[in-house]
Amino acid sequence: MTPNKHCTVRLDRSKYDRLVAIAAERECTASDLIRHAVDAFLGAGQILAGSQRRLARINEFQHLALDIIIREQFPEYRDRILAETDKRLETYHGA
Repeated sequence: MTPNKHCTVRLDRSKYDRLVAIAAERECTASDLIRHAVDAFLGAGQILAGSQRRLARINEFQHLALDIIIREQFPEYRDRILAETDKRLETYHGA
C-alpha cells in the first residue's frame, strides 16, 4: 500500500487554466502545485495562530494603555471618543 491517498478536486475552468499555466512556467505538474498549496495551508495554521495571538496581545496592550491615558489625563473626552467609536463601528462595520 502507498502512503499517499488519491483526492479529486474540481476547479472552474479559469482556475484550472491558470493552474496549468503556472505549472508549465515552473516546469512541474498541476498536482505538484496543489500539493504545495495544501502543505503551505496546513503549515500556515500554526504560524497564523501564533501571529494572531501576537496581534491580539499588541491590540489589547494598545487599548488598555490608551484607555488609562484617557481616563487619567483627558477624562472629559472619554464619552466623545466612545460615541465616535460607536458611530464609526456602525458606518464602517455595520455593527
